[in-house]
Amino acid sequence: MHIVAVLALDGVSALDLAIPCQVFALVTGPDGAPAYDVRVCVDRSTEAMAGPTAPFQVSSPYGWDGVLGADTVIVPGIPSERVPDARALRLLREAAEGGARIASICTGAFALAHAGLLEGRRATTHWGFAGALAERFPGIDVDPSVLYVDEGRVLTSAGIAAGLDLCLHLVRRDHGAAAAASAARVLVMPPQRAGGQAQYIEYPTPDTDSADLGETLQWMRHRLREPLSLADIAAHAMMSWRSLARHFRAQTGTTPLRWLLAQRVERARELLETTELPLARVAEATGFGAVETLRHHFTRQVGTTPSAYRAAFRR
Repeated sequence: MHIVAVLALDGVSALDLAIPCQVFALVTGPDGAPAYDVRVCVDRSTEAMAGPTAPFQVSSPYGWDGVLGADTVIVPGIPSERVPDARALRLLREAAEGGARIASICTGAFALAHAGLLEGRRATTHWGFAGALAERFPGIDVDPSVLYVDEGRVLTSAGIAAGLDLCLHLVRRDHGAAAAASAARVLVMPPQRAGGQAQYIEYPTPDTDSADLGETLQWMRHRLREPLSLADIAAHAMMSWRSLARHFRAQTGTTPLRWLLAQRVERARELLETTELPLARVAEATGFGAVETLRHHFTRQVGTTPSAYRAAFRR
């Protein structure tokens, strides 16, 4: 069983700490057995913070050394100005050297930075702390605009809610799009947001902007195989192109065509995982038309070709 060790450092954010415990506990294998063994690793009794005025103690049968031997180690957010215990940082480095996949949620990126695991890498954290991370660790390529960054063996995510996106992304990497979608439904989350989506989304308030694109997004999802244009989408939303672009970015963090492309790639992943359809049929069903077009966009977003993805998932 895949062991997920959640490293709880002193001052850990309570919600950050709960997110991986909740998400990975929802995933089961084909036989219905849990797919992950989630372990919260603390140093005797660790103080967690649910806001500045609501601290509480966290206890667990697993100490910090529980990260050694884990397949995935996740570091939830901590106070950004606090330097983690030297032993915890050493254990993080040993876990990484032993082949563990290391991830952080929110300001947990500062712990990874102190451990030297982000040097020379692209990373992100909560937009409010990205400047401090870049200033204190100039060897890190800090991207403050994205939800999460996947560097293979090291991953970082933005603020608290982006931790959900990161954990679902890891589930998708391990068990496929269907398993991630199933967990998202239990969490009552919309389809998973792509890592490159903007962190800060200005959700409109009823008194200033009543436009809701929910019906249009559903309409687009149900027509992935059709050659939708901006004019088609704007017509369905009953907006001008300019208004559509403004409302779309405010509510999704990206443009209509980029959102549509991400949905098509996601659907292609599902078909590659769950069917034996030839690539030509997958390309047709997802609106890419030609295999070459499917291969181009799939490789850019997923990092591998459709054929290699299907083979790797089957293995």
